[in-house]
Amino acid sequence: MTQVHAGIEPVVFTAPRLSRGLDSPQAAAPSVGWLSAYRRRLLVTDMVAVTVAVAAVSFVLHEERAWWGSDVNRPALVVTVIAAWLVSLGLANTRHRAVIGGGTAEYERVFHASWRCLVLALAISYVVRLEIGPGLLGLKFVLGLVLALVGRLVWRRWLLRQRALGSCRSTAVLVGHHDQVTRLAGELAGHRGAAFEIAGACVTDPAPGSGLVSGVPVIGGLGDVARAAKLVGADVVIVAGSDAIGDDVIRSLGWDLEACGIALALVLGVRDVEGARLRVSGEDRVPVVHVEAPVFAGPRHLAKAVFDRIVAAAVVTLIAPALLMIALVVKVSSPGPVLFRQQRIGLNGKTFEMLKFRSMVDGAHLRLEEVLGADGVGVFYKPRNDPRITRSGRVLRKYSLDELPQLFNVLRGEMSLVGPRPQIAREVAQYDRLAHRRLLVKPGCTGLWQVSGRSELTPEEGVRLDVRYAENWSISADVRILARTVKVMMTGEGAY
Repeated sequence: MTQVHAGIEPVVFTAPRLSRGLDSPQAAAPSVGWLSAYRRRLLVTDMVAVTVAVAAVSFVLHEERAWWGSDVNRPALVVTVIAAWLVSLGLANTRHRAVIGGGTAEYERVFHASWRCLVLALAISYVVRLEIGPGLLGLKFVLGLVLALVGRLVWRRWLLRQRALGSCRSTAVLVGHHDQVTRLAGELAGHRGAAFEIAGACVTDPAPGSGLVSGVPVIGGLGDVARAAKLVGADVVIVAGSDAIGDDVIRSLGWDLEACGIALALVLGVRDVEGARLRVSGEDRVPVVHVEAPVFAGPRHLAKAVFDRIVAAAVVTLIAPALLMIALVVKVSSPGPVLFRQQRIGLNGKTFEMLKFRSMVDGAHLRLEEVLGADGVGVFYKPRNDPRITRSGRVLRKYSLDELPQLFNVLRGEMSLVGPRPQIAREVAQYDRLAHRRLLVKPGCTGLWQVSGRSELTPEEGVRLDVRYAENWSISADVRILARTVKVMMTGEGAY
């Protein structure tokens, strides 16, 4: 799972449903009805996306003709490509419960499944000597991929809204030591749109005189897990700290849950690591989870740089009249330059000149110590009621319009569209080892922190989100953050 908020990676093992079970007249029915319905919606959406893309290109352009000159059976070829593509999406587990609603992991599975199908189609067309141009075949897959991803995005947004209302959640029972269950319960249920409804906990060391763990009822001990999970109608049992419980107990628990058709998930002892960096392998009959080191150079970063410049150039072209209007407002509303230029620390600690529309009185930096008082400049300092801000500046800052000139920093290669926000040298000088990892990627015009609460978050939360992004970023995640940024800018949420 790749829920940004929780920072945990349960590894899910789904047991087959057997006819036998732990009989109990009071057992509740599992709540997986929504999951089956949601999977069907995704399947229908994928079918529509693939069919529209393949059929539209095939029948509009009439490109399938054999090299030897005779027509091929175009309808049969279209059906074959559609079927192969849908099979590829199914084999890639793009509708598996572990990735549904997860965002990046789900989108990446759809991308890789489509890419593999395209390569296979190109190889087959060459072997059987079909005159299908690679460009036209690629057009089908690009169009189908875009439609499929848009469909997934729409359904994911719908799912998150339903979860915020308390529905479409998997019922879970937590298992582990008291402290571990307490921490896990807080992470899983501490936000709107949580994927799990925590029905109870089975703890190995129940606190004397207490029937609750972080507000979650204690419904049994380690020997009662399967029975208790069935009684509450659980879909999944999540084990916190499986290393402390023991291999034999985990294996026995898996057998018990297998009888009930309840999934088993183990929470790894890592935080803020995306699923794309985890690999599970069986070495010497022992499941080993490999955590890949983050990569801060190479083809992916080149692709990100190209993406940044193309999008930044397009946005600057589209909003050029608005930039001129904002510049005029800044010029006439208070004396001083239109642009505020400041030295910030960027990639690998290099200094660059960041641009902003001026939102404070001219010479505001000379009054910084006066405004901050005895507290001085701390990491991520930002006074809530800063008297140096002009009237027009308050509006610009509320909707982040003062940041728009940083698109030119992106075009110059000094910044990225998405990344940790750049800071001044006095802030960077106070970084600890964790915060220093913010400097391993280019600073961004927006970032995970900015779309997760902005100024309302604590510095510790902000650093954690920035480092999480730096170590796990992807272009698909950038697109999602940019889309959320537009929403945040329009509402002015969390800004001052």
